[in-house]
Amino acid sequence: MHALIIEDCDLIAMSIENVLRDCGFTSFAVAMSLDQAVAAAAKRCPDLITADVELKPGSGIEAVQTICSKTRIPVIFITGRAEVARSRMPGFPVLGKPFRADEVQATVRDLLSR
Repeated sequence: MHALIIEDCDLIAMSIENVLRDCGFTSFAVAMSLDQAVAAAAKRCPDLITADVELKPGSGIEAVQTICSKTRIPVIFITGRAEVARSRMPGFPVLGKPFRADEVQATVRDLLSR
């Protein structure tokens, strides 16, 4: 399975990748901006997206809206701006930073079982 991690902090992106690896994901693309995220999804459609809200430059919310306007992909927002993600993207799972690996794993299992 392939995951797209939309995150502008290398350390956090690596942490998310490690957790997703434990969930069975074997390939990853990391995007640090809106444009990189859209390009990465166009190059290879992910089975899962994790997204931060604030990117430099751009917004993870805008990236998800653009990517998911063409195809339905499970998304988890992992962000320090949880309230913003919940208000702008109701219905999507949102985990606050700092996140716990078991929370991410449980959310991934729930999304992929739908």
